[in-house]
Amino acid sequence: MELAHSLLLNEEALAQITEAKRPVFIFEWLRFLDKVLVAANKTDVKEKQKKLVEQLTGLISSSPGPPTRKLLAKNLAALYSIGDTFTVFQTLDKCNDIIRNKDDTAAYLPTKLAAVACVGAFYEKMGRMLGSAFPETVNNLLKSLKSAESQGRSEILMSLQKVLNGLGGAAASSHRDIYKNARSLLTDRSMAVRCAVAKCLLELQNEAVFMWTAELENIATLCFKALENSNYGVRVAVSKLLGTVMATALMPKQATVMRQNVKRATLDEVLELMATGFLRGGSGFLKSGGEMLKVGGSVNREVRVGVTQAYVVFVTTLGGQWLERSFATFLSHVLDLVSHPRATQTHVEAVYSRRCVSFILRATVGSLLGEKAQIAAAKEICQAIGKQMKAVEAVVNDTSGENKSGAADIAASQHVMVCALQELGSLVQSLNATASPLIQEASIGLLEIVTSVLLHPSMAARLAAAWCLRCVAVALPFQLTPFLDRCAERLNNLKTSPEAVSGYSFAMAALLGGVHQCPLGIPHAKGKMVVSIAEDLLRTAAQNSRLSLQRTQAGWLLLGALMTLGPSVVRYHLPKMLLLWRNVFPRSLKELEAEKARGDSFTWQVTLEGRAGALCAMRSFVAHCPELLTEDVIRKLMTPIECAMTMMSHIPSVIKAHGAHLKASAAMVRLRLYDILILNNFCFTVLQLQPNSASGSGALEHDPSSIYLRIPAGEAVPGPLPLGVSVIDASVALFGVVFPHVSYKHRLQMLDHFAECVKQAKGVRQQAVQLNIFTAVLSALKGLAENKSTLGPEEVRKSALTLVMGALDNPNPILRCAAGEALGRMAQVVGEATFIARMAQYSFDKLKSARDVVSRTGHSLALGCLHRYVGGIGSGQHLKTSVSILLALAQDGTSPEVQTWSLHSLALIVDSSGPMYRGYVEPTLSLVLTLLLTVPPSHTEVHQCLGRCLGAIITTVGPELQGNGATISTIRSSCLVGCAITQDHSDSLVQAAAISCLQQLHMFAPRHVNLSSLVPSLCVHLCSSHLLLRRAAVACLRQLAQREAAEVCEYAMSLAKNAGDKENSGVNVNPFAPGVSSRSDIHCRHQGVNITETGLEGLLFGMLDRETDRKLCSDIHDTLGHMLSSLAVEKLSHWLMLCKDVLAASSDMSTAAPLSSGKDEESEKKDEMDDDTMFTTLGEEDKSKPFVAPRWATRVFAADCLCRIINLCENADQAHFDLAMARSAKLRNPTNDLLVLHLSDLIRMAFMAATDHSNQLRMAGLQALEDIIKKFASVPEPEFPGHVILEQYQANVGAALRPAFSQDTPSDIIAKACQVCSTWIGSGVVSDLNDLRRVHNLLVSSLDKVQAGKGSSSQLYRESATTMEKLAVLKAWAEVYVVAMNIKKEAESKPKRTIKNTDDDDDDYGTIDELPPDSLITLVQPELPTLSRLWLAALKDYALLTLPAEFASQLPPDGGAFYTPETIDTARLHYRNSWAPILHAVALWLNSTGFTCSESTEAAAVSGLQKRSTSVNLNQASGATGSAKSLPEINKDRMHLILGVSIQFLCSPRPEEPIEHVTACLQALHTLLDSPYARIHIAEDQLIGVELLSVLHRLLLTWNPPSVQLLVTGVVQQIVRAAQDYLQEKRNTLNEDDMEKESCTVLGEGGDSGGLIPGKSLVFATMELLMFILVRHMPHLSTKMSDSPSHIATKTRLSEESARLVAATVTILSDLPSLCSPAGCMTILPTILFLIARILKDTAIKSADNQVPPPVSAALQGIKSIVTLSMAKTEETQKQWTALIRSTLACILEYSQPEDSMPTPDEVSMLTAIALFLWSASSEIIGVQSLQNGCMNRFKNALNSCDPWVQAKCYQLLLSVFQHSNRALSTPYIHSLAPIVVEKLKAVERNRPANNTELLAVQEGIKVLETLVALGEEQNRVQLLALLVPTLISYLLDENSFASASSASKDLHEFALQNLMHIGPLYPHAFKTVMGAAPELKIRLETAVRASQASKAKAAARQPAPTIHSAPTIKLKTSFF
Repeated sequence: MELAHSLLLNEEALAQITEAKRPVFIFEWLRFLDKVLVAANKTDVKEKQKKLVEQLTGLISSSPGPPTRKLLAKNLAALYSIGDTFTVFQTLDKCNDIIRNKDDTAAYLPTKLAAVACVGAFYEKMGRMLGSAFPETVNNLLKSLKSAESQGRSEILMSLQKVLNGLGGAAASSHRDIYKNARSLLTDRSMAVRCAVAKCLLELQNEAVFMWTAELENIATLCFKALENSNYGVRVAVSKLLGTVMATALMPKQATVMRQNVKRATLDEVLELMATGFLRGGSGFLKSGGEMLKVGGSVNREVRVGVTQAYVVFVTTLGGQWLERSFATFLSHVLDLVSHPRATQTHVEAVYSRRCVSFILRATVGSLLGEKAQIAAAKEICQAIGKQMKAVEAVVNDTSGENKSGAADIAASQHVMVCALQELGSLVQSLNATASPLIQEASIGLLEIVTSVLLHPSMAARLAAAWCLRCVAVALPFQLTPFLDRCAERLNNLKTSPEAVSGYSFAMAALLGGVHQCPLGIPHAKGKMVVSIAEDLLRTAAQNSRLSLQRTQAGWLLLGALMTLGPSVVRYHLPKMLLLWRNVFPRSLKELEAEKARGDSFTWQVTLEGRAGALCAMRSFVAHCPELLTEDVIRKLMTPIECAMTMMSHIPSVIKAHGAHLKASAAMVRLRLYDILILNNFCFTVLQLQPNSASGSGALEHDPSSIYLRIPAGEAVPGPLPLGVSVIDASVALFGVVFPHVSYKHRLQMLDHFAECVKQAKGVRQQAVQLNIFTAVLSALKGLAENKSTLGPEEVRKSALTLVMGALDNPNPILRCAAGEALGRMAQVVGEATFIARMAQYSFDKLKSARDVVSRTGHSLALGCLHRYVGGIGSGQHLKTSVSILLALAQDGTSPEVQTWSLHSLALIVDSSGPMYRGYVEPTLSLVLTLLLTVPPSHTEVHQCLGRCLGAIITTVGPELQGNGATISTIRSSCLVGCAITQDHSDSLVQAAAISCLQQLHMFAPRHVNLSSLVPSLCVHLCSSHLLLRRAAVACLRQLAQREAAEVCEYAMSLAKNAGDKENSGVNVNPFAPGVSSRSDIHCRHQGVNITETGLEGLLFGMLDRETDRKLCSDIHDTLGHMLSSLAVEKLSHWLMLCKDVLAASSDMSTAAPLSSGKDEESEKKDEMDDDTMFTTLGEEDKSKPFVAPRWATRVFAADCLCRIINLCENADQAHFDLAMARSAKLRNPTNDLLVLHLSDLIRMAFMAATDHSNQLRMAGLQALEDIIKKFASVPEPEFPGHVILEQYQANVGAALRPAFSQDTPSDIIAKACQVCSTWIGSGVVSDLNDLRRVHNLLVSSLDKVQAGKGSSSQLYRESATTMEKLAVLKAWAEVYVVAMNIKKEAESKPKRTIKNTDDDDDDYGTIDELPPDSLITLVQPELPTLSRLWLAALKDYALLTLPAEFASQLPPDGGAFYTPETIDTARLHYRNSWAPILHAVALWLNSTGFTCSESTEAAAVSGLQKRSTSVNLNQASGATGSAKSLPEINKDRMHLILGVSIQFLCSPRPEEPIEHVTACLQALHTLLDSPYARIHIAEDQLIGVELLSVLHRLLLTWNPPSVQLLVTGVVQQIVRAAQDYLQEKRNTLNEDDMEKESCTVLGEGGDSGGLIPGKSLVFATMELLMFILVRHMPHLSTKMSDSPSHIATKTRLSEESARLVAATVTILSDLPSLCSPAGCMTILPTILFLIARILKDTAIKSADNQVPPPVSAALQGIKSIVTLSMAKTEETQKQWTALIRSTLACILEYSQPEDSMPTPDEVSMLTAIALFLWSASSEIIGVQSLQNGCMNRFKNALNSCDPWVQAKCYQLLLSVFQHSNRALSTPYIHSLAPIVVEKLKAVERNRPANNTELLAVQEGIKVLETLVALGEEQNRVQLLALLVPTLISYLLDENSFASASSASKDLHEFALQNLMHIGPLYPHAFKTVMGAAPELKIRLETAVRASQASKAKAAARQPAPTIHSAPTIKLKTSFF
């Protein structure tokens, strides 16, 4: 294939390949040429042009196939338009000669067709350049048109179309000729020719004025005739022609009007013409007098559908604005169609006509009008209904009988009503909440009008009105309850009118059926109301025979509808229902028998209707309440069902006795019975094997129960099929369900019976019987396969086989299909190889011998089905034969039908064989390609099957397609060629197949699919009129966007650019330009591809407004989602603009934008422009006005996108949320686009959405607002320090929230708004008290609502909606309170700020902190008494609701404070969302009041503070006990409540639980345990503490985040502290009682024995939990962990969070011994000391800045508190204790030894630890030589350290050791270490300190010496001073050197001088002795003193503080001594 890629055809390569592959090679070359010519250099092309023209014209006569000739023509034309045009006329003549050739053989045909195609392409591309030759060409084409066969005819017509397109007005002279020759072909027997004529005439009408003036009627007649017996393609083409011609006649194009004086048609004339077609079909305009009326035949269905399509084209062409202006006329016309007697001759025809009219309205009003215009249209429809209803009422009330034609009027009016009401319902439903003005404006009176139709005499109209009401209620859920009430009231008032009973019960049933679409539901009591009404109707049915039937039907309908409310409602009424069902049917067989004899025909009718109704209600029950079907209930249901089955056998005799009019009622009973039996097996097998039986005839009146059932997906209005059809369908389905459960004997009987029936039926009836039988058999086989059971013994198989085989060669194709399927299913069910082989062999033999089409098609399908159902493995041995036979059949060019069936079977085999097919891929592929290149495109079915085969082959080869081997490359390029051919086919199904093939290819071999050509073609399809194609294109784009979103968008944009370039080039080549050459088809909403600067994403957003198909919309959502994820962060502004444009189209934007003023400019250019290019088509006007403004659903999606963009930015880069960073990034690179720069847009979008009409949009807007507040609340405003960026938007946020709190807002929105409020108040953005108060007032107002209690009057929604609202309010308050308390706490812990000097510069913008820290709490304070009560009530509810199911009996019977027992399941969810913040708030409140508030004082406080009526009953649990509980009891209850809720939750939080709940719960516990009362409570009962600890431990196992672990340690610490306090208290009381000392020590865990019991011991539980945390962060602490193979020994520094955690655990660990008895201490101390020592070792690592990490200081603190434990030192434990202390010190000494591999330990911390031991545990350590030496060594090392910081600390620690009170301890150290100290200090004279740290070391050293002097006895003092004084004097500087010395050196001098001055007076005698001994010292000292005094005198004015007070610059964080 690669050889084909050259500019000239590679003739050598072509000669070398086999004959069969040549066409593919040529096609591949033409494909390459097509791409390359456009891009090639013009000079290159001109050089090779001569040779190229030769090669291409040579190909014309090589009989090319259809795709090849198309490409060939395109390339030749392109070549001439790019290169020179000298030889174009020669080539044209050549082609004309070929066309003239008289050779009519089949072999010459392809050459002729290729020549025709070339002529067309030349004219299309070059147009007027060939003007001179055109008369001859046209004549030539027309001449051969007369003699051509069908392929030739369609090709010639297509060429003519192109000629006309290219020449435009210049071809006027030939218009009439073409018209005359073409029009007769509109009724050609070949469908392809009809299509081609229609397209040709469509082109012609652009210029030929006569077509839409003089010839208008004739054209219309021709079109109607063309529609007779047409197929889909013809209907599309003809309706497009008819619609466009009619639109042009009404609004001609300006150019043609200016050229000739044209009489325009009026709207009435045009509509009248179209109506003729709709009503009378193609038989002319009744010109022939009365024949037509005599015949009276109904209009052919195809004609009616075609005209329907034409209406849509007509309106679409005229555009949305026209429709808006002329809607009233158009509506009345369309509704007149359906009231015309000719459209409603039979019931089925009437239903069909209604469908057509509804389609016209939906397709125009639904998609062309914007929301505002749709509301206007709805008003018009209302008026039309009102007018009709008035006329009906006049007839009904006319008792005089003068109005004879009245009955007919009513009959006609019912159809008008149905169409109008259905459209009204659909409109309101699509408008959703935007439709509220329709309801609210009294002038329209929509509700009154619709409810008036409920009294219409006709059932169809009543049902339609009920349906319309359901639509309104679903769109505006706040209307649902009032509607129900109104209907119930009317039903009661008008009980005596049959119409009223029927109509209002329909309406109620419809409304109940709509409840499931309203998330907020209806009040529970409405269920009771419905049951009582229904019961009443059924009870009174017998009282009045005029009403019996209606009341019976109405009663059961209502009960059936009630079932759709689901188990939560039905549960309460089930016993009553079971009773009613039992009573409808006779109790026993005897009663049944007796019944037969009684009654007249009327009572039988009522009885049967009643039983049908009962069964229907039963079916509804089983379908909607499966949870209630217990064994018992099923048993009770079976009795009436069995009875009904017995009764069915009596029915025939009843009908015989009482007349045939009972047949319908009996059929209804049968249908209901079958339905319930199918359901009872819970097996929904619905088989759609009857596509031709009753499609299009579905209508509500066939089955009123469908008014409340859920609508099947994809249908707008339910359309149950006629009763007769439904019964058969149900029986077929039931047969399938029952068959597997029947004995073999019965199976055989049934199959034989079937065979007999087929034999006996004759003619048409036989076909119908066979079809039903086959569907049943298939259904049965399917049931067997699903049940994995077998068919049965040989005779059953034989009988079945005979039945099936007989139909394989039945002339009816549907039967053949069914037989093939059945054969496959049978093979699957029997599953024996011999049986399969026998069947396969039978078909093989048949296919080899048979010559007729029927048997060849039937048996080829049989082979496909065999393989499909048995699977590749089971049928593998037949694969070769099957494939070879089918490949042979597929080449049978004489019969497209055989080709279609065999290719379809082949596709089935390829699909089912999987990898086993790999060996046959090459021959199959080459056949597929050959056929694609040769089969005429008019055989679309063959091409569709070829596309299917291609797809199956691609799937079979699969990922191998990525390979590079020669064979794989060939396969891949063949697949690509195949895709290219199918992509270019004219049929939409084939194109869709091509797209899915390419999609598969892209999945397996993405590199080989060329996106640059695929994406633009997909974009073209997005505007196709075929839903299938749009679906396929979007599905493909969705897959592409997942991987390569950026490329996809880029290629789509290139399409927009090209479109712009081409349009300007004079000739309209652009296939996407609106207008004639537009590829788009019937009612393409907007012609051409609308890719503008918003790119593909803009186009997709636009599609969301027009598309109604669910799958398509969800794919568009996904595609946009993928694009957003990959591109939104890079192209931020672009995506934000997109969302903003969509959201800005708020509902008041008008659809009709003013037209641009382009027309005037154009008229100036007129002279220089050709008048043809100046006026293109009507489509031009479409371009200047926007599409329909985005509809609400699209706006909701845009708001969701906004939230996604914010989240994407959050994960991308912090700069998105930092204004200063963002600005600098923007300066560095202007293309940087950061979210924070768009903040005002974000707020604006959220504001627009949050204040919209549409509730869904408000929700999305509030959500966006909340996200924005959360993400941007802390972003500072760089220009005003101390302020945040959001402050400037306070007004916007307030304004967005206010409407959500209005009176009529639905609960879910209020709930969301409360959430946003609390986020906003808690965000800390609001700095002005007034602004804060505004938002706060909203919450206060909603709090009043909460207090109104349960029994508030106006209940619109389900009770759980109120629960949701109230809990949301309480949750919001709780969040605000928590924030307020946190602010208050922070403010209290901060030191008070000093008052600023007034002359500071910052008074420009006031003080930084305008809000006093307690302002928020002052706002909450007044509400606290109320709130605390409500919070506790909510928590109590929550606690009860979380009880497991087995404690259900403990729940209060009348519900809780905020929920009712009926809605308990939905209420649980709302409690689950809001309990955590409430718990936290309650804990804070209890802590702040110190548990001192009792409920009575609160209540008093409440009534005193706010005189509000509070009816929330908070005392239910205690019942109405008169005695109020005492405060301790109340507090105990509260403690239990809070601990219970917390423990219950923390036991097992669900993984999807938000982390905020976990943290809130832990914070609540922490806060609670702050209060003394709670501490005592938890310490008194130790088990609570243990339980809580084990639950916390469990929580840690599942929740990883450090924040959670830190909170847990906080709670643990609180528990331990509580226990400590409690123990201390007990010990103190014992001491006070002055009992013997011994007994006091046994307090604490461990008692005398020291044993701790797991599960009861608090200490054990704590240690377990702490150990878990430690090992999580320092795995090497646990030998188990460090020895395990998976453990990698890493010694990384702990993260900051981990360090804090470890420190917290160590602190708690060191507190534990105080909870134990001495013996208990000895049990736990080894572990604790070991851990502390290890942690000290691991975390005390030297750092550059000498910071002490938190774990180290915690460990040191722990060592101190443990070593100083008093109670450990009893006689029993003394020995153990000493050993412990010694070994711990030994450990620490060992750990502080520096090792090579380890990081250097932090000597200071280690020394501190050693010093702690020496200092506190002296008695245990004294005299242990090894320890003493170790300690001394460490001190020596430290003294000799080169780090002055270490020296300084070492001196400080030595000082403490030297000063120790126990001389036995200190003396050895003084002897050992003092000399070193003296040496070090002496050395300083030579090496003075260079910085402060070194100075500090010297100063600390001197302090040690001074202390030694002080410690020494008097007699030794002189010697000691002799060491100290000279050292100090040596530090003094003389005057000269003092000036130049460094500051540290000067400080040393000062320090020495001060000390000397201090020592002299202290030890005068010794000092003198020393000074006297050394005169040189004396001189130095005196000099220094003098100099010092002189400088002091100088500086007397500014006397500096004496340096001695300057504290050392670095302090230890914690002082340990």
